[in-house]
Amino acid sequence: MTFALNISRSLMGQPWRWRGEGADARDPSYLPDDLVTQLLMARGCPREALEAHRNPTIRAFMPDPSLFRDMDAAAERLADAVQRGEDVRIFGDYDVDGATSAALLIRLLRDLGLEAKPYIPDRLMEGYGPSGEALVRLAGEGATLIVTVDCGAQAFEALAMAKAAGVDVVVVDHHKCSAALPEALALVNPNRLDEGEEAATHGHLAAVGVAFLLGAALVRLLRGRGWFATRAEPALMELLDIVALGTVADVAQLRGLNRAFVAQGLKVMAKRRNIGLAALIDASRLTRAPLCHDLGFALGPRINAGGRVGQADLGVRLLTTLDPAEAARIAGQLDHFNEERRAIESTVQEQAEALLDAQGNRAVAVIAGLGWHPGVIGIVAGRIKEKAGRPAIVIALDEDGVGKGSGRSISGVDLGAAVMAAKDSGLLVAGGGHAMAAGLTVAADKIDALADFLDERLAGAVARARDDRALLIDAVLAPAGVNPEFVAAIEQGGPYGAGWPAPRIAAGPMRVVKADVVGNGHLRAIMAGADGRSIKTIAFRQAESDMGQAILGAPYDRRLWVAGRAKIDDWGSRPAAELHLDDAAWAD
Repeated sequence: MTFALNISRSLMGQPWRWRGEGADARDPSYLPDDLVTQLLMARGCPREALEAHRNPTIRAFMPDPSLFRDMDAAAERLADAVQRGEDVRIFGDYDVDGATSAALLIRLLRDLGLEAKPYIPDRLMEGYGPSGEALVRLAGEGATLIVTVDCGAQAFEALAMAKAAGVDVVVVDHHKCSAALPEALALVNPNRLDEGEEAATHGHLAAVGVAFLLGAALVRLLRGRGWFATRAEPALMELLDIVALGTVADVAQLRGLNRAFVAQGLKVMAKRRNIGLAALIDASRLTRAPLCHDLGFALGPRINAGGRVGQADLGVRLLTTLDPAEAARIAGQLDHFNEERRAIESTVQEQAEALLDAQGNRAVAVIAGLGWHPGVIGIVAGRIKEKAGRPAIVIALDEDGVGKGSGRSISGVDLGAAVMAAKDSGLLVAGGGHAMAAGLTVAADKIDALADFLDERLAGAVARARDDRALLIDAVLAPAGVNPEFVAAIEQGGPYGAGWPAPRIAAGPMRVVKADVVGNGHLRAIMAGADGRSIKTIAFRQAESDMGQAILGAPYDRRLWVAGRAKIDDWGSRPAAELHLDDAAWAD
């Protein structure tokens, strides 16, 4: 077995391996463009598609929407609603994918001449997804068509109640489905088990991506009906900023069409034409056009915070408003709620980590606490997963003994399917999700049985995934090679995110010039190489880890290889490059 830089066990306890063929960029004659080609190919891009992936466009990756089951039926029903001026409601989840999906359809329908109204349930009070009571109530208010977005694919009882109430429901979703489907006028979901082969290849789309395809089908249909003979056709591409935000924030894999959504959506976002998004960018204190990373770590969390600890509908209201004053006010509220969320999250995380040791060697860490805020458990589950190196489910128990749980998985372990199997086995009140994330409702007296079930079902997959664990390296550089020009060059292989990982660069060997702890347990260090150049490094929340302690105590005469993501540091008078560390290893 070949190890990158001969590192079989790093300071974080893992081997280093080349992601693709690997590249030694320490040679001065090496061109960054050569590396970009390798980056693309190492992420699954065929050589003949290199140019399309360097500049991903909607035209190159967009499928015919009619490929998807029920898409034409959904578009026909929406087109009828537009032309009749019906009362249409968009029922969405509170999170970023739900908010952006709802906002996209509302803005598109508005441009088509129809004012649709959103309905975003309070997850803490109404639960996840559409409830029959809410759908019937909307029908009683006059709604003749309800479109559920980012939810509904398994809402059997709710959709049956809606049908009995005489209201049409179109479901736009992307979550895993069982073979049986609820009764709806149309159910558009690339993850239907009965989906066609070509359409099923788009199962990585977020709900907002599916909503965009429905929007394209709707505009095409209305064009054929002559709807635009006397009115302007909406600029669907101007909604790609919303699509990009929902795609990245939902951690959808950035391959295929999703790459085009994000690449082109960032360009639209930079124009600041969406008043709400512009206000959110300002509230996030971003002084430049957002990057892909910002969607997941600056903008997305603020939208989510509304539903987690504030008001569930704030996100969709922000993204659909035409009033700059209202946009600024809502963005400020979301920023405040995000700070509140961080404080709550920190408390829950500390308590959850204290319970982690009691989990022993279970394949899935299942941790429950009384009184934990259900709005932060997904974030905490992600942190526990990273700390434990295995899937984690964090459950918030209320005084009635009902637990709301959120889970995060590791690559190679389908947690969503396991949770659905647990529900089918009678262990859960409700549950479902993706391979990498899942949500559930469970009675307190069933938590131990759930943990046993998941342990038995996933032990093999988790063991295989952990055995295969390695830090994947794309290239090795001398410290002088970590510079702004290099960072700009490798960005040509982006956008990077889930399923299309950002390049990981190894640099060294280097000695530690200075190291200290900053912020909330972050390790900051300046390191110098044999070429006489030094670079800044930072490792977030790693000061207490084995790597952090080794770097803090490194003798002056010992050398290290370090590995991480090269980023632009624009705090100084002129831009410089730094490494955000994932790992390190002794070079001697």
